[in-house]
Amino acid sequence: MAHDSLRKIEKEIALLVRLTTAYSPRFGNLDRSEYLLLSELDKQSPLAINTLAEKLMLNLSTASRQVSALERKNFIRRFPDPQNGRISLVEMTSEGIDILYKVQKARYDVYTEILQDWPNEELNILETHLTRLNRDFKKWSK
Repeated sequence: MAHDSLRKIEKEIALLVRLTTAYSPRFGNLDRSEYLLLSELDKQSPLAINTLAEKLMLNLSTASRQVSALERKNFIRRFPDPQNGRISLVEMTSEGIDILYKVQKARYDVYTEILQDWPNEELNILETHLTRLNRDFKKWSK
């Protein structure tokens, strides 16, 4: 029984990733990696690039490339850590804050439309289970 459920769960997650990727232009002008990086900086800023990499479960070179791309777009700024000049800290610029909030609103609006017929109880259950799945996935990957 659990075996069949796990197969269905795996397939449904793959489909969800595919659908959200296919319709991502409706979510705004940030790709998934940009959105997640800016969202992390929105929670806590400034952050060292290596800390961002750890939080987003990226290797340092990938995080550095993403930071450089966002820096070129003027969405973040990089500056030396005043306590250790060898470390770069990053924080969002006003342009970065603006684009993040616009994309968050666009994403919220899309999910509001998609989930409009779901009762609050089912939304709470979905939230609880998605949060747990992400948490358990992060624990498993360490």
